Amino acid sequence: MFWSVMSDSNGNNPTNRPADSPAVPLNPSGDDLVRGGLFAELWEMLKLAAPTVATMVSYTAMQFVDGLMVSKIDPPDPAYVAAQGNGGVWAFLPISFVMGMIGVVNTYVSQNLGAGKPERAPAYAWNALWVSVGAYVLMLGYALVLPSIFAAGESGKSARLLEMETQYAQILLFGSLLTMGTRSMAQFFYGLHRPAVVFVAALCGNAVNLVGNWLLIYGRPELGIPAMGVAGAAIATVIGTGAEFAVPMVVFLSRKYNEQYRTRSAWRPSLSHARDIFRIGWAPAVMFGNEMACWAIFMTKLAGSFGVEHNTAGWIVLRYMHLSFMPALGLSFAITSVVGKAIGAGRPDVARHKAKLGVMLAAAYMTLCAAGFVVFQNSLVGVFIAENTAPQVAAKVVTIGTGILLIAAVFQLFDGIGIALIGALRGAGDTVVPGVATIILAWTLIVGLGWLLTKVAPGLESRGPWIGAAAYIIVLGLFLLWRWNSGAWTKIKLLEHSASAGGSGGAVAGGAASELPGGGPHSA
Repeated sequence: MFWSVMSDSNGNNPTNRPADSPAVPLNPSGDDLVRGGLFAELWEMLKLAAPTVATMVSYTAMQFVDGLMVSKIDPPDPAYVAAQGNGGVWAFLPISFVMGMIGVVNTYVSQNLGAGKPERAPAYAWNALWVSVGAYVLMLGYALVLPSIFAAGESGKSARLLEMETQYAQILLFGSLLTMGTRSMAQFFYGLHRPAVVFVAALCGNAVNLVGNWLLIYGRPELGIPAMGVAGAAIATVIGTGAEFAVPMVVFLSRKYNEQYRTRSAWRPSLSHARDIFRIGWAPAVMFGNEMACWAIFMTKLAGSFGVEHNTAGWIVLRYMHLSFMPALGLSFAITSVVGKAIGAGRPDVARHKAKLGVMLAAAYMTLCAAGFVVFQNSLVGVFIAENTAPQVAAKVVTIGTGILLIAAVFQLFDGIGIALIGALRGAGDTVVPGVATIILAWTLIVGLGWLLTKVAPGLESRGPWIGAAAYIIVLGLFLLWRWNSGAWTKIKLLEHSASAGGSGGAVAGGAASELPGGGPHSA
């Protein structure tokens, strides 16, 4: 099905460069079309994406380890996993809007790299940081009203669950500036084709988080550290994120990078660069944020409405879904980089070819994940259940969780295709139409169909909303495949309108501070 991404809208093979395409080499790395056959190219794409994929696995591992470690708190209680999941999703909701927007930093950086002008890229990273600082004020306000949000309409929840999920969410929000700053720097290095920097940062963050969890969740009386439970996991996550932010900032501001890209010169806020980020970033911001809102409603109001066992089982499955789609999301960032670089060099034919390779890899990987969900369903769910959990509670969570895992297995292939193609479309600057489609489909299928199934088929219990979620992922994947094959993205000329193109409101090459206004950015 996804082989058609190789062809243009007229069915032509793009491995032969069109006559009207400029003969611009893909500097500085010298990428070309087909070299050494299909498998050689797949291996080349995989090597390029590997650090980015590993980074996303590392980031997901932090959340997975948090959930696994809180599930082992003694005495056991399924509410621990539910509280961590519920608190995390509502804390990430406003953050997701910002992360969706600053994800386009990758697009601008990679396209300037392809155009042979990478020194124009740091201004976008700096202004993504300034956008994050401005958004942080809103995060603090949201954190203060969050207890009222959790309490509203949650009369069916225990007071203990409400307290734990509120604490977890507030702590993450207080540390959200680090989260947004980390993603801003990550998008810069992704676009520059230096994902290894982000990978090292993620490893450091995970190591710090793991040690923090060990100290703070269970407590170490001999060290004077009390057991903080779910709140301790949140604090450890914030500390780990701080370590993850420090690493790329040190590299970004290093003498080597400053000499190559003038990373220290464009630190002042720039209205023109911020406008560029908003111009194509508002759509993925709304898309990502809207999708997070729908999933938050889905997990806590729809699937979670059937009781704490259903809520816990859903979060267990979602943890495994993160492990499946986060590597695909890492591959998506790599696809954004290579497609953006090809577009910046004037080679849409190369962009098509690279997108095809990315879709093939993502689809193959997600199919393997689906097989794993089916074969190891009982073992995967059982890992999150403490040994001394009441047998009837453990049996119920396993039964619910395995049923949801089978539903998740159905849509893995379509999820892989959609994730890969959203990265390709982002690299070309095509963000508005996919964003609008995501909004419509998310509310129609995740929320609308999910709610409808809870009413007309209550016997399905939480499986009903999950069927709605499956429909959303399948339909969205097929839509994105159609959008890419339509070729509409080839008509977008992003750099002609950007601040870095040297227009009337733009910066000089290298982002010299003297010409910046005022004297002087996905998902997942």
